[in-house]
Amino acid sequence: MTHSPLIPAKAGIQAGSPLSRGRAVLGIALALLALLAAIWPARAADDVASFYRGKQIRFIVGSAPGGTYDLLARIVARHIGAYIPGKPLIIVQNQPTAGGIAMTNQLYALGPRDGTVIGVPLNGIPAAPLLQPQAAHFESAKLIWVGSTHSEPYVAYVWHTAPVHALADALTTPLVVGATTPGTTMNDFPLLANAVLGTKFKVVPGYGSTPQMNEALERGEIEGVIGFGWFALNAQAAHSLTDGKIRLLAQFGLSRSHILPDVPLMLDLARNDADRQALALLFGRTEYGRPYFLPPGVPAERVAALRRAFDATMHDPAFTAEADKIGFAVDPLTGEQVQALIDDLAKTPADVVARVRAALTK
Repeated sequence: MTHSPLIPAKAGIQAGSPLSRGRAVLGIALALLALLAAIWPARAADDVASFYRGKQIRFIVGSAPGGTYDLLARIVARHIGAYIPGKPLIIVQNQPTAGGIAMTNQLYALGPRDGTVIGVPLNGIPAAPLLQPQAAHFESAKLIWVGSTHSEPYVAYVWHTAPVHALADALTTPLVVGATTPGTTMNDFPLLANAVLGTKFKVVPGYGSTPQMNEALERGEIEGVIGFGWFALNAQAAHSLTDGKIRLLAQFGLSRSHILPDVPLMLDLARNDADRQALALLFGRTEYGRPYFLPPGVPAERVAALRRAFDATMHDPAFTAEADKIGFAVDPLTGEQVQALIDDLAKTPADVVARVRAALTK
């Protein structure tokens, strides 16, 4: 049987046709792209290692030496260098002026933007541009967040002789609570709860530290503390917790922590969405916990390397053992997770911000 010369014997693309040559070129291009994709990460890692080799990275802690932020940052510093390409030396410095706002302002405006400085702020810093715009001259969402050691539940606690026995009692019974200075959780959390929820907390500021407040609890000067980190409380007053002399009244945050599943959530007292938004603006800091950041403009390959080094450090048994010794259970967030939380924070409606600011300045 013969075929008509007008009809190909076999359907398909003829060798040497323009379409065939085009597909061949496309195949070569795809192969080159695949090769580059395989080479690029290794090349980027080599570039990062070359940059960091023989250099120092400074951790600038926005609080005084000896506090929990400082202690934890020094533990991170002892371990993270092993996971950064080039293995740079990590040193820790403290710049507690204005609760770390001055440190964050400086890094945001001046850098350096090469990945050699990492900020270690208090967890109130991301909300500072909204709540303290006269002092905080940076945009939190434009900072590059490296990660967080843990989401930390904050708690309200009372001495066992206090007249408030359950969270609902705080809506009707006055409670004298201690605080350090305005701008701290121990001052701001109860003020906002009073304004939004109608609680009856009477805030007495001026204490130098939480241990001083716990001594004041025992003496009967105050009856409770509203808004203190659970890990720090457990480290400082473990015996009083175990003996039942300190009772947990509530926890702060956007949801109940898996660490304290039976402790009531202050947010549950919110009557409507507007109340919840106002509380979330302030209480949300418990979600991103103890974050670390880079100034804007750090090269992407160094950002990626530092974020992955941070992640690896959080799972280093030697690191977690050291953190455990000072009472911190590591429960980390990646840089991407922290970035998403702070991006959401930056979108808080202006009327909600105004309501919270008014509550804190009364």
